[in-house]
Amino acid sequence: MDGMAGMGDGAGALPPLDWGTFFSTWELKPVWLAVAVVLLGGYLAGRVAAGPRSTVRRWRVVTFGLGVVLLWVCVASAIGTYAMSLFWMHMVLHLSLIMVVPALLVLGHPLTVLVEAFPADRQPRVRAALRSWPVSVLTHQTTGLLLYAVVIIGTHLTGFMDQMAQHAWLMTGEQVLYVGAGYLFLLPLLGEEPIRANPSYLLRVMILVVAMIPDTVVGIVLLQTDHVPFPVMMSMHPAWAPDPLTDTQTAGALMWAAGDGLMMAIGIGLWISVLSSPSRRSRVVGTWLEGVRRATLVEHVEQSGAQPLSREDADLIDADSDEALDAYNRMLARLRDQEA
Repeated sequence: MDGMAGMGDGAGALPPLDWGTFFSTWELKPVWLAVAVVLLGGYLAGRVAAGPRSTVRRWRVVTFGLGVVLLWVCVASAIGTYAMSLFWMHMVLHLSLIMVVPALLVLGHPLTVLVEAFPADRQPRVRAALRSWPVSVLTHQTTGLLLYAVVIIGTHLTGFMDQMAQHAWLMTGEQVLYVGAGYLFLLPLLGEEPIRANPSYLLRVMILVVAMIPDTVVGIVLLQTDHVPFPVMMSMHPAWAPDPLTDTQTAGALMWAAGDGLMMAIGIGLWISVLSSPSRRSRVVGTWLEGVRRATLVEHVEQSGAQPLSREDADLIDADSDEALDAYNRMLARLRDQEA
């Protein structure tokens, strides 16, 4: 109970939350600051070590940096400070750590930076390690989805919150768990990293849709509850805070609306990246089905009287290009001539 007493005293000492206190309330959080410095420093050192041969673009470097900074901001700002005083603010912290921060980190391609930081003769070993079966299981899209669902449901619909209120170290453990689960969930969906998992983009979008289910379930359960599910945690509410039941229902509404909204935004962003890239469009439905589609297109091109294509040229064909459309139109013309 000592942990709860310490956390409760800190919560009670906080002034009422308004825009002024939101922007002026900060804590150093030296451990998290050290983690942020190590992450960003290691990433930049790897990027510099790769030099001109690096394939990681500058905007990805900026994105990773934003993710690291946002990680520290979430725990050191009013978001983290008021998280034990207001359950709806705790939900803001959860959504930031499991979705926004990991998305920025994944888009920074840290695993690619890690591989390219090594000399060329050692890179195959690093790539082999990232494609080994233990790492492949850990980074598989199914593992990430299950871990995301377990973390979301397990920390909100069980007695975990009350345990965390009684043991201060669980608060830090929860934050680490959220960032790690979010990273493993989004890695095979948003990343184009040197790992074995490489699902089709259609499957990636479907997984994002499925991941809305635990967010929705938790949100609805908390929104419609008629009792306080975390009495120990809610006993730490300061006098100026909303009553515990209203706070819980507000947090549920945030999980439902903001959780599904963020997941939808990630899905839309992913699909826009697919539409803007021929190489990604070629993997919308998976390599096998796309291979069949490409082989059929090559056959139609050759039947139209064009010079036969080599295997290398066939692999470079964009099945959604104007040339592909012309080949399709010529095929339709041949079918009309045969019917006539």
